[in-house]
Amino acid sequence: MQVTHGGFHCEVGTKRSGNAVKQNRLLEDESLQGDGIFFKRRQTIMSEKPKYYITTAIAYTSGKPHIGNTYEIVLADAIARYKRSQGYDVFFQTGTDEHGQKIELKAEEAGITPKEFVDKVSGEIKRIWDLMDTSYDKFIRTTDEDHEKQVKKIFKKLYDKGDIYKGHYEGMYCTPCESFFTESQLVDGKCPDCGRPVQPAKEEAYFFKMSKYADRLIEHINTHPEFIQPVSRKNEMMNNFLLPGLQDLCVSRTSFKWGIPVDFDPKHVVYVWLDALTNYITGIGYDAEGNSTEQFNKLWPADLHLIGKDIIRFHTIYWPIFLMALDLPLPKQVFGHPWLLQGDGKMSKSKGNVLYADELVDFFGVDAVRYFVLHEMPFENDGVISWELMVERLNSDLANTLGNLVNRTISMTNKYFGGTVTDTGVAEEVDADLKAVVENTAKAVDEKMKDLRVADAITEIFNLFKRCNKYIDETTPWVLGKDESKKDRLSTVLWNLIQSISEGARLLEPYMPSTSKKILEQLGNGHVTEKPEILFQRMDLEEVLKKVEELHPKKEEKKEEEKKEEAVIDLEPKEEITFEQFGAMQFQVGEIIACEAVKKSKKLLCSQVKIGSQVKQIVSGIKAYYTPEEMVGKKVMVLVNLKPAKLAGVLSEGMLLCAEDADGNLALMTPEKEMPAGAEIC
Repeated sequence: MQVTHGGFHCEVGTKRSGNAVKQNRLLEDESLQGDGIFFKRRQTIMSEKPKYYITTAIAYTSGKPHIGNTYEIVLADAIARYKRSQGYDVFFQTGTDEHGQKIELKAEEAGITPKEFVDKVSGEIKRIWDLMDTSYDKFIRTTDEDHEKQVKKIFKKLYDKGDIYKGHYEGMYCTPCESFFTESQLVDGKCPDCGRPVQPAKEEAYFFKMSKYADRLIEHINTHPEFIQPVSRKNEMMNNFLLPGLQDLCVSRTSFKWGIPVDFDPKHVVYVWLDALTNYITGIGYDAEGNSTEQFNKLWPADLHLIGKDIIRFHTIYWPIFLMALDLPLPKQVFGHPWLLQGDGKMSKSKGNVLYADELVDFFGVDAVRYFVLHEMPFENDGVISWELMVERLNSDLANTLGNLVNRTISMTNKYFGGTVTDTGVAEEVDADLKAVVENTAKAVDEKMKDLRVADAITEIFNLFKRCNKYIDETTPWVLGKDESKKDRLSTVLWNLIQSISEGARLLEPYMPSTSKKILEQLGNGHVTEKPEILFQRMDLEEVLKKVEELHPKKEEKKEEEKKEEAVIDLEPKEEITFEQFGAMQFQVGEIIACEAVKKSKKLLCSQVKIGSQVKQIVSGIKAYYTPEEMVGKKVMVLVNLKPAKLAGVLSEGMLLCAEDADGNLALMTPEKEMPAGAEIC
């Protein structure tokens, strides 16, 4: 049988600088069993390995990465390992983004220098990446001396070329995103990327002439449909940013110091995105003066930039335009992956719903966490993680479907044959069906991975393991073992099982490398270990939740006297209004009967709100705080007679009332007691 996933060769990819050596052996055709139906290794001989350069976004060093941040590095690792198994010469780069005003402020709060702050956080990020068994080849830091040197050269080159000029900026600035916005770009007066408040800012700055390259970028996107994936991300960039027209981009700051100084004007530091994005070329040896390394000439352009959907604008508009200005080819593909959300929405420290990779690993193990984040993330839509879902997947998929399968197979091989079986050639029709499933699984995984559908690829592999379990039920080895005349048939059945599970384990290596290795070591080539190792131990949900509660005890309800001492928020008073003016506003209780995300916006939800016998459509900038599913059924307070207006092209016929804390977090105002839809608020 010809298999299309590197045959029975197991590729193990771990970081060259880390705790293991990446293996990339290419095997000649080798028959594992001459007369049996299983299997031949596929010859994978190439005169020269094709290169594959993959990057993640570099993690911002503002704090410890949560499991949603960690998902990206695990996803990239799975793709990198898979490409290695296909015979590619893979270079996998990740790292940390360490400059900017936010870092400067956090370091000041901590009472240490910015460099001390980023050293600590970058070390923690690298520790977690290593904990998750990721096989990166380079971990770049934007405080690396060679990177900073090249950023200065790049800025000067673009300035000398006339693409960067000096001016003054006046607009709205979001400190967490390190981004300027015009009033028209804001959503409900807040940052269109993170939904937080913005502040007016005015300062001398250098600007990049974005519009100079806009038409060329539009042409590239139109002629390279694979450039931005998924397609929905491409449509968003074209319709919301490129087609309406690009404004020149501020590329330096003077209001803080923690950044790379502009060589010829040192009171300016380089804008954090021009600094951060260039890591993809500086990390592999780019030199702005024409002395780039052999490695750069080999690896660039990147085959894949893997990034979160929230920063796709920077990677598909700013970055390609910077590259055009440097006369460099564009990356072949930018993939904006979805978010991994907690059950109650996007993870944030302020919401208290953050899960960390190392904590999950303490409970479930590295490969179980890798399995979950890779398998539970849809191709295009956000995924959800919770303790309950983790336990469910561990018990059903990992312990039952896979772990129990390996355990049964090894135990039966030891019981009936002393641990060694061969293919005796006593075949039945059910064997051919199992063979076809194995063949088709390898092909299906290849097809899914071509489109980066990692979750679907894992599903195909686990369907193979499920088929193996069914094969045991169909062939009933425990019945065959009672009949001496059926011994040859039993040997073939167990041989087929060992070979099928082994092929599944090899296919599994990019996603669960440690588990793949353990399975292959136990099964051997027809000679199994004496005692099977338990791959995954079932867990009791109540016990897990009890331990979680001990680690993260719920805060006790504050006493009345404590509540009185809580911090308050003082707002700038607005002009007083008369009672008649107030009376002109109509407030009623509404019930949300349907809700969906506004396609053209990252921040807006569109709700159908029942108010009395009427239904009004209301658009609100609360997507960062509520999912559409959470909204349905809520009783809310509504300003009913607000003049209708269009937001992101969608008609809104009112306003949902929200409260906002000092950090910009929103909460819907809801009636304290049960009230019917339409009740007047007075």
